[in-house]
Amino acid sequence: MFVAVLVASNTIGALPLIIAYVVKAASDLSVISAIADNPNDLSVLGLDTNLGLLLMLFPFIAGLASFVLLVKPLNNRTLTITVNGTSTFRWNRFFISGLVWMLISVIYLFICLKIDPLNFTLNNPAAVTLIILTLISLIFIPFQAAFEEVLFRGYLMQGLAVLFRNRWLPVIITSLLFGLMHAFNPEVKDFGFFTMMPQYILFGLIFGIITILDDGIEAAMGVHTANNIFLCIMVTHESSALQTSSIYEQHTIYPWSEFAALLASGILIILVLSIIFNWKNIPVLIGRI
Repeated sequence: MFVAVLVASNTIGALPLIIAYVVKAASDLSVISAIADNPNDLSVLGLDTNLGLLLMLFPFIAGLASFVLLVKPLNNRTLTITVNGTSTFRWNRFFISGLVWMLISVIYLFICLKIDPLNFTLNNPAAVTLIILTLISLIFIPFQAAFEEVLFRGYLMQGLAVLFRNRWLPVIITSLLFGLMHAFNPEVKDFGFFTMMPQYILFGLIFGIITILDDGIEAAMGVHTANNIFLCIMVTHESSALQTSSIYEQHTIYPWSEFAALLASGILIILVLSIIFNWKNIPVLIGRI
């Protein structure tokens, strides 16, 4: 399953982007070297940033679709069983968690703007561009987040829990794999593998702990979706994997400060959600299955 969805996302899902590359390279051979230097920089194709974002998100949609199609014949399971072991999707978990993380993100950005205002530029994108960006983000980023959460915190975490008969080891292993999946992001190239990996792994740990405590991936999916929507619409930087016409552009990135902020935000979101959802099962994180 794991191999099948990755193959689907990187072949069928990548077709629109590959076609765009080939068409552009046919008229300008210098594009080939530019693409080789940074495959995530779609500016070399002369594409609108919103169209570029859509092309970047399409592989995740293909990956999720392939999972939905294959989970029954390969594993005799359904998508909702992979989500939470039941036959229903808890939408309240998804939306509440997303709103809480969005609020935390807005507060963090406000603090950064107050502390270091010269590190941010207000892009002031055209209204039409911003509306289209918002629509693309709201419609398609949930599929991107759903694909990663279903695969890592749903499918793999469930399988590893059966194998190891505990929960903490699957959380750690899937977080490491989640980090490695982002190893080719442009941030890693610019700031270094051992500088950026802790952030991606920490994100995986936060999502994993939320999944275990809520006994399903809806809350983690909500946080993941809200995080990526916020980054697409509100703030970007030149090393970001998702280049968009966001409202703000950050000039200088301080990876370890960002790591500390993410750690604090992760602890905060877990505490807040534990109150909202009345989590009282924290000991299950280290208990045997």
